[in-house]
Amino acid sequence: MQAVLAEGELTGQEIDEKMYIDKHYYSIASKATILPPHELNVPPEKFAAKFGVGWQDALDQGLVYNALGATKKLGISSAELDAKWGAAKQAGQLIKFGGGFYCGLVEGIYVFNGFFMEMRGKYTGDAKIAYYVVEWDENDLSWEDFRGKALGPTDPAEAPADSLRGMIR
Repeated sequence: MQAVLAEGELTGQEIDEKMYIDKHYYSIASKATILPPHELNVPPEKFAAKFGVGWQDALDQGLVYNALGATKKLGISSAELDAKWGAAKQAGQLIKFGGGFYCGLVEGIYVFNGFFMEMRGKYTGDAKIAYYVVEWDENDLSWEDFRGKALGPTDPAEAPADSLRGMIR
């Protein structure tokens, strides 16, 4: 047996103020907006092999920024940084250090997770997120079945009409 106990909506402003997206995507956000580059656990040998400059040298020269700092340094919007990040990716100027941990050479500076600011903006602008509080008996429905059948696929357009995501499309 499953039941929807409550439902509501979060505004982009509330998501921004309470940093819900930053918390949800913490492993990505920590490198893009929260931590300064000198606090990141960058593998120096991988950085040097990719970019031809030592990690500490890049730091000492003031060439390393998280995504938030890069928008300020370059005087560009998050959308413009995202476009430059895409160009760096196309040019082979990105490296992945681990899950959610990327560095790219953008406009002569090294930027961590340059894609995040634009992604974050999709949740913190005029967007709204619908939510439901649900309960179910795990003896009748496993977590896997709840996610797959009751909740439905991540893309609501692909979700069955009787799933929660199908109901909100």
